[in-house]
Amino acid sequence: MNNYFVLVVDDEKEIRDAIEIYLKNEGIIVLKAKDGIEALEILNEHTVHLIILDVMMPRLDGISATFKIREKQNIPIIILSAKSEDTDKILGLQVGADDYVTKPFNPMELVARVKSQLRRYVTLGTYGGIKKVIDLNGLTLDQEAKEVTVHGEPVKLTPIEYKIVELLMTNAGRVFSIDEIYERVWKEPGYNAENTVAVHIRKIREKIEIDPKNPRFLKVVWGIGYKMEK
Repeated sequence: MNNYFVLVVDDEKEIRDAIEIYLKNEGIIVLKAKDGIEALEILNEHTVHLIILDVMMPRLDGISATFKIREKQNIPIIILSAKSEDTDKILGLQVGADDYVTKPFNPMELVARVKSQLRRYVTLGTYGGIKKVIDLNGLTLDQEAKEVTVHGEPVKLTPIEYKIVELLMTNAGRVFSIDEIYERVWKEPGYNAENTVAVHIRKIREKIEIDPKNPRFLKVVWGIGYKMEK
């Protein structure tokens, strides 16, 4: 994975340096920041393909930094959380993170997640290798441009949100279970995936639906899963 830049943001120098060692072994170029403010400064000056972002940091924490990053950029973000509670993970996903890893973490697992997110990011919109435009009553997916619009208005989706929308729109009418969505999008077994998928579905609805509580496009099939209405 040569020529990919990953920004590692953590207030503990030892963690930044340790992650750098493992990523450099994969040919990844590492940039480092000690807090969210420094991370935003680096993003303004450098091309970055993925961010590893600690939650608990001084000046600007990881959740707030994620929120600010998502105002302008859709690059993948992996949240590092020192807590095992679901609240930190869910909050991170709600504001736009694509994945999370709980401290203490297995370095090789983190590397695997980084490589997986980078692959998805640089090959966005390649299900089946078919590039086309799909329109479902005003909700439009352009797989070549990697864009989603609602009645002509562009929708800013994170890479994971885009992949979920693409999966459902290219299979409009078909119901996907939560585990199946997770396995198809995250490329991992869907164990305890309900909260993760539900958070992303909710965020997608907020972006594509006029009334997210009464969705027109992205429907839930109770007890089974989700589908995109034809």
